[in-house]
Amino acid sequence: MCVHGIVYCMTGDPSPDGPDEFPSEEEIPDEPVTVDDIDPFSVDDDFEDIDDFAAAEWKNQSTADERIRTVINRTTTPKSASDISDTALVSETKARTTLNKLAEEGIVRSHQTDSGKLYSRDPEWHLLKQIRKLASSKTLVNQIQRIKQELTEYKSKYDVNGPEELLISDKELDQTELDDISHWRTAERELSHLRAAYRLKEAKEQASIGGEPEERRTGNQTTTPSNNQPPLQ
Repeated sequence: MCVHGIVYCMTGDPSPDGPDEFPSEEEIPDEPVTVDDIDPFSVDDDFEDIDDFAAAEWKNQSTADERIRTVINRTTTPKSASDISDTALVSETKARTTLNKLAEEGIVRSHQTDSGKLYSRDPEWHLLKQIRKLASSKTLVNQIQRIKQELTEYKSKYDVNGPEELLISDKELDQTELDDISHWRTAERELSHLRAAYRLKEAKEQASIGGEPEERRTGNQTTTPSNNQPPLQ
């Protein structure tokens, strides 16, 4: 049979190099198929966009409480339980119950308004959480030294003791200098947090040493001798 100039020879024995059945003339397209006609990313699924897919994955891999905690940990502006429930993919009732519980634990702040109760993360709890995390960092001292060096460079560059002094000076500041003031303030805040973390780390170490027996703190060990012999002095 000849189709569009191509001859297909069909025999009773199938060829080991190809199929033994070929498309009919009606099944062959009139125009040749090119790579532009093939969509390798065509997938049949129930998701309209990537956001729906990501939401489904998040919901499948986490619990309702975990999602609520994740959302509230990033919430600095007070929001309603309804808003938080939408983001956390939970019911409003579940969100409100969990948020009230977290508020009792001091993790969340609640704000009563005329339109209802609003929730946000507790800034003090969040700060302490960050400081505890910094205190466990193996590079804590290096981070402190890096920030101190950065602050020294700012002071040397502008010949002032701090960003506020530069801001209220008579000098007319350009955008680069205003950006430096912002970064300078951030560096001072980071150094404050790092120093707090270092003090916390030292306090933990001192508490650990203080809880040890006197013999271990002084490096002496008392050995109980056999045969009722008195301990070595």
